Amino acid sequence: MATYKVEVRTGDMAHAGTMDNICVTLIGTGGQSKKTKLDGWGRDFRGGSCRTYDVKTPSSLGTLLLLRLDKDAVLFSEDLWYCCSVQVCTPEGAALLFPCYRWISRGEEVELREATPIKVFEENIPLLKEHRHKELTEKKDLYKWAVMEEGLPHKTHFENEVDLPLELQKSAARQSEVYKTNMLSGIELMLKGFIGSEERWQKLDDLGKIFSFKESALSEYTAEHWRDDDFFGSQLLNGVNPMMIRSCKQLPPNFPVTNEMVQPFLDGGLSLQTALKKGKIFLYDAKKFEGIPPRTYNGRALHVTPGLCLLYLNSEELLKPIAIQLYQQPAEGNPIFLPSDSETDWLLAKMFIRNIDIMDHQCVRHLMNTHLLLEAFMISALRNLPTVHPIYKLLIPHFGKVLPVNVKGRKELFGRIFIKSSLGNKGVVELMRRSLSELTYSDLCLPENISSRGLDSVPNFYYRDDGLKLWAIINSFVQAVVEHYYPTNTDVQRDSELQDWISEIFIRGFLGNKASGFPQSFSSVQELVKFLTMVIFTSSGQHAAVNNGQYDYMSWMPNASMLLVTSPPSTKGQSNMQSVLDSLPNVGDTAMVSILGWSLSQENSDRVPLGSYPEERFNEPALTQMIKEFQAELSYLNEAITERNAELQVPYTYLLPSQLDNSITR
Repeated sequence: MATYKVEVRTGDMAHAGTMDNICVTLIGTGGQSKKTKLDGWGRDFRGGSCRTYDVKTPSSLGTLLLLRLDKDAVLFSEDLWYCCSVQVCTPEGAALLFPCYRWISRGEEVELREATPIKVFEENIPLLKEHRHKELTEKKDLYKWAVMEEGLPHKTHFENEVDLPLELQKSAARQSEVYKTNMLSGIELMLKGFIGSEERWQKLDDLGKIFSFKESALSEYTAEHWRDDDFFGSQLLNGVNPMMIRSCKQLPPNFPVTNEMVQPFLDGGLSLQTALKKGKIFLYDAKKFEGIPPRTYNGRALHVTPGLCLLYLNSEELLKPIAIQLYQQPAEGNPIFLPSDSETDWLLAKMFIRNIDIMDHQCVRHLMNTHLLLEAFMISALRNLPTVHPIYKLLIPHFGKVLPVNVKGRKELFGRIFIKSSLGNKGVVELMRRSLSELTYSDLCLPENISSRGLDSVPNFYYRDDGLKLWAIINSFVQAVVEHYYPTNTDVQRDSELQDWISEIFIRGFLGNKASGFPQSFSSVQELVKFLTMVIFTSSGQHAAVNNGQYDYMSWMPNASMLLVTSPPSTKGQSNMQSVLDSLPNVGDTAMVSILGWSLSQENSDRVPLGSYPEERFNEPALTQMIKEFQAELSYLNEAITERNAELQVPYTYLLPSQLDNSITR
């Protein structure tokens, strides 16, 4: 008689336990056990429980291949069970882990594989080959692609969060948290009469009344300094959209800025030509907005300005705008605005640049380049990588709750937010479509992105400084993991599941655009390492950089409004402060966007910090050590950033490792 010790762990989230009968069958190379009911003293499968049972067999089952769980009814009502994992101690003394991490329904039969990762070409047992094939067949039937809009990354076919598999839905605690945040914010603004109000703002100070108790240090700083030129410039480096600015060595022919125009704003009589040669001039060019029809507002078309902004890095290492042209083609009604123009002319010019910048941020850099692309990465992984695959085990913690966030977010953004922007929903889709067609692989790989924009040596560029260090740490961790499982390039090339994963991403995520430089297949270890680094960086650091500061910079509406309701200045000297107020959204629209910014900037109670892997999917000591080293490097970076921030008037915290999530959760 042989005895197997079977330890079962139940999840500790709400309603994870069950009153139903749980049975186990062990399947090995030497046969299989009888279906054994796991029955101990008292209630066996309470939430958070970990209990051990004996499974007896006439003789050893040899090498264990599969573990089957059955859930049989006790009560009349459905009683779901969340199983984390099962550990089996064999008569020979081996301790084998069988990860589960899913909800199991009544009458369902679930077969689990032992945790040791194995690639498809290493499978040599017919039963496990069949199990692997069956799993992927079922997952391809469960997770299907759908077209969101022509020219955009494809999405999940699930239209509602409740339709998703339960383990992919947000936890009950998180759903309650989001509901409470939005409800309390809505009640506050409703009591103040802001929700739905079509009244105009009478004075700028009134915008500070939107939220009474939701200020952050930086939101207050933004309200005080939003008119300052150096604050305008700093946001292009360290605000929510540090992705548009680039070094300028030669002026575009459609931006006829002369030395006479800008020399008064350069240091010590420096000429514009000299400043260009010395790398002191930078350009913000929103050409991709040109020709996108804006939406109508109160019966007339709004204005979206595909502007150009020239900036200068002065001797105090402050980046300041020195010339703004609001449309691409110079014309009499399209003057070049300068800091020496009237205060309100210059302020309005900057506001229209900020208007397009924040639309680019929300629609492209935030929604499409993090949320939607990660959704494509995840769906392809669910369809093409079985749970025993090493890359599935590495990536699944970094996909987190992106599917429910996106399913709900698409409705929220296109139903309430984008529809009220200067572009409207149709314009937003066109902007995203153009941006995807222009997107390159290098754009998503931070070291290449920074170099291609000529920003390697710009001072006070904390997004770059922290981001490159974070990228290097993630890259080192990924390289260690990948080389552990793929010692040679041939191993990468032979992995047909891995090749199917990247091929489907290329077709569904990047729409087969070969000019983008995105890989269609992997031929080397380093290609795989680079792509996985990009995926993990995007899900953690990049998303945090473009998401977590939204309330800081957007709660003061004049600084970053997605909607400006008047025409931009076309003749100098005709504006005043009333012109600034008239350009802003009404009270109700301002309040709605403020709720979104507040909600998206809040920490989650159930967040999983970057570097944490609470689900035991790897059971190898080598991987445990790699994770510890990864966590240690993140901790060192956290200390360095904290020390640097202590010296800054405006600390940059969005890439602080202790504040980063493993994945998108909001």
